[in-house]
Amino acid sequence: MIDWVPIIFIVFKALVFGTGMFFAVKWHYDQGKLGRHKERRRVLRLVGTTVAIFVPLVVGLLYATFYVCGKLGLT
Repeated sequence: MIDWVPIIFIVFKALVFGTGMFFAVKWHYDQGKLGRHKERRRVLRLVGTTVAIFVPLVVGLLYATFYVCGKLGLT
């Protein structure tokens, strides 16, 4: 009888997580239908801001890397 305990627990866990994932996906899908235009505008603004910050930081890091490598004689 004790050999069945892990099997029962795993099946129960799979059922609970499967049900939870189904309702989570359904809820997010339903929320996505509401206010798509405002959400899309907000996401595009956020992506633009992120790119505007990230690109200069990467360029600065690249410049700093080449500067340090030049000072160390790694050219």
